[in-house]
Amino acid sequence: MYLLLFKNFIRSQSAYLGMLFLLLSGLVSIFVGRQFVDKQKANIEQTAVYQKEHIQRYTGYIEKDLGLLLYYLKFGLVNHTDPLNALSIGQRDVNPSIRSLTIRNLEGQKYDTDLQNPVSLLLGSLDLGFVIIFLFPLVIISFCYNLLSEEKEESTWILLSVQSQKPFRILFKKFVVRFTAIAGVLLLLIILAVPLLNLTINGALAGFVLVSLFYIVVWFSLSFWVVSWNKSSRAGAAGLLSFWITLTIILPAVLNHFILSRYPIPEALDTAIGQREAYHEKWDTDQKPTLEKFYKHYPQFRSYGFPKESFHWLWYYAMQQMGDDESKIQSDQLKAKLWKREEMSRTLSYFVPGLHVQVQLSDLTGSGLADQLRFIQAAERFHESKRLFFYPKIFSNEPTRSIDWNQFQLEYYNERSTIHWLAMLGPLLLFSLLFYFMGSINFRKQTVL
Repeated sequence: MYLLLFKNFIRSQSAYLGMLFLLLSGLVSIFVGRQFVDKQKANIEQTAVYQKEHIQRYTGYIEKDLGLLLYYLKFGLVNHTDPLNALSIGQRDVNPSIRSLTIRNLEGQKYDTDLQNPVSLLLGSLDLGFVIIFLFPLVIISFCYNLLSEEKEESTWILLSVQSQKPFRILFKKFVVRFTAIAGVLLLLIILAVPLLNLTINGALAGFVLVSLFYIVVWFSLSFWVVSWNKSSRAGAAGLLSFWITLTIILPAVLNHFILSRYPIPEALDTAIGQREAYHEKWDTDQKPTLEKFYKHYPQFRSYGFPKESFHWLWYYAMQQMGDDESKIQSDQLKAKLWKREEMSRTLSYFVPGLHVQVQLSDLTGSGLADQLRFIQAAERFHESKRLFFYPKIFSNEPTRSIDWNQFQLEYYNERSTIHWLAMLGPLLLFSLLFYFMGSINFRKQTVL
């Protein structure tokens, strides 16, 4: 029976066109993702070369004044780009994967981003995650909207009902055949992506595949429920397209607006202004209060005392530190609200399948807001480690040649979210069972079946 149903399905032109559309879209998305990852790798390689040349050039120019040298020198921290990121770019095209920081004030550098074409950011990236979330459901709708209504409109359902004791099973098998075809296209794309993107077969890739398959099951279950309404083909198509628009466009946009209005971040501007004012006003004040605050933050440096010179690098870097310290309240509020946005979006995504899949794919590929916030925290630790290394040398007026500058290579951040399988797959499974259960109830109520 399954073989016969598959032959009948595959003979239709819509089946060929639908699967070809998904296959071509998926292949394009894979190459788009590979291009993105290759660009990231090229940027990292260029930054590594630049940092080495940058340090060599400035240490050659400035041989005695370490404080002046460290005013210019930048040190890079890289958020490792996993090849799997090519399948779901997420926010990696907005948030930079490389932080090049001086030991001066951190708040003025922490949220710097790369220049991007605003049009391309508006349109987004055609990655495989986009194809799965938005395009796969459209093809599923085209395959399923008229499975029952077409039979009735062509008067073949009555004949089928007479010949079979349980025609519902035949209808269910039609859904299974179409699911097999769609899942086959998805698995083929993943199989092709493994060598094309040099993917590692691991838990993250398995999670990507399972989330995608469960999402497909949700849409087949939803189609099953809509077909169970026993309406015309036109009504079935309109109903499924309405669900697609609501679940993939309207609801995510509404929830995003709600989260942004629930947690506005005026602290972003306040932090920038507070940091700049706290630093610049120190030029017009006495050095001692600034150094007292600095020693309160770093009591281990109090032995350096209070220089009598009108300008000393100890005082200058103390001013830089005070710029960060005096904007700390706004900075902490900003981070707290960003984390609250992340937590709320994750919680609300449990009720919207497409949004949930997007969040989970971002976690698996390290391209979401949570990953970016953790990377910023890693940049803070990285910046602090550089300060603590260089401060004593600057304050002691050590010559630049006393430091082995070859040790300062690019450093890498490579932490990823732990995979919580139940939280990842559970909501999709519940949605699938809910829609299937409602459809089964409708079919049982219809005496025609």
